[in-house]
Amino acid sequence: MATYRGSPSAFATPASTTLFRRLTWEGTVPLEIRVDSKELPANSDRGLETYYIQAPRVSYLPLIVPELKRFLLDVVFDEAAARIMKEEDWWFESEEGSLLKWHWPLGLIYDTHTISQSVRPTSSSLSQAPSPLRLILHLASPPTEKLLLAPSAEACKQAFMGQMKEADFLRWGSTKRMTGLRKAEQDGLWEGIKEHNFDEYWRVASKITPTTTPLRSQSPPPMGAMHTRPPSADPQGATPDRDGAYNVRSVPVRIYLPEGPVLQDLVPPLLENGSVHTLQQFLSTHLPQLFPPSASEPPFHDLGYALVQGVVTPPETEMAWLGACMTGADGWVNVCIGVLRDGGQR
Repeated sequence: MATYRGSPSAFATPASTTLFRRLTWEGTVPLEIRVDSKELPANSDRGLETYYIQAPRVSYLPLIVPELKRFLLDVVFDEAAARIMKEEDWWFESEEGSLLKWHWPLGLIYDTHTISQSVRPTSSSLSQAPSPLRLILHLASPPTEKLLLAPSAEACKQAFMGQMKEADFLRWGSTKRMTGLRKAEQDGLWEGIKEHNFDEYWRVASKITPTTTPLRSQSPPPMGAMHTRPPSADPQGATPDRDGAYNVRSVPVRIYLPEGPVLQDLVPPLLENGSVHTLQQFLSTHLPQLFPPSASEPPFHDLGYALVQGVVTPPETEMAWLGACMTGADGWVNVCIGVLRDGGQR
C-alpha cells in the first residue's frame, strides 16, 4: 500500500490527469500461485510448482493464465501431463479457501484481501514491500455452480464491457458514449488491457471518461491546500468543461467491506449546497459508524480507512477527482474499507 500525499487542486490539469491515470495503470500486485499438491500430475517437478508474478492491477485472472501455463508446461509438468492438460478446467482460490472472482480486476482482488486482514496501516508497514497474495491453482473439477463467470478470457471481456456500460450510465445518465463507439474501438479497450497498453486503452477511454475541471486563472493554491473549488465557486475562473469531472451526473463508486456486502449509490460530484463532495462526506453518509459525521473536519478520528487503487486515501479527497484520475479500467472507483483495530487521529 501507499499513502496519497499532496493536493488534488494541484493536479486539476489535463497533463496531471494523464499522469495519475498512468500511475494507476502501471500499478502492480504481487501474486504467489501454487498448484494444489494433491492435483499435481505424476512425475511433476514438485520443487517448482510455485509461480511468482508482479501482475498489472488492471488485468484479470484469465489474462495471466497463458503465461502461467507456459511456465508449468516448460518447468513443472512432463510431456504426458502436458498432453492431457485442459486449461478450461483450471480455477483459483485463495490460501484461505475463498473462490476468486474471474471478473474482478486483480487490483481489486488484492485490495479486498488486504482489508479482510483488518490491519491498521502504519508508516512502517506502508514503507515495506507488499506481501504476495497467495493463490492456489486447481487443475480439475471447477465448482461451476459457485463460479459467477466461466474461466475464459472471452467471458471476462463480456463482463468487463458490461461494467463499462453500467459506469457510463451512472456517470452521464445514458450509455450513449459507450454504445456510440465503433466495434473496433470497443475491442480496443479490451486489447489495451490484454496487452497492458496505456495509450491504446486511453485513446478510446478518454471519449467516455471525464477530464478534471480547469483551475481558476489566478495563481494556484499552495501545496498544503486540499480542495479544488468548482468553477461555479470561482466566477473569474476558466471556461467550464462540459465533460469535466464536476459535470457528471454521478461518480461510479462501489464500497467494499471486509467480508461484507458491496455497497453502491449515486455519488454526485457536488453537494446540494454547491460544495465539493469529499470522500469523508461520502463515507460518513454510508458508513457513519466507521466514519462519524463529527469527524468530518480535521483532525479526523475515524475507525476505518479507505483504499483506492491500493492507496490509503485521505478523507479530504474529492469524489470528482477520484472519478477522473483513480478509476479502474472498467470505469469504477472501487473504495475498499479497512477497519482500524483502535480508533484514533489520522
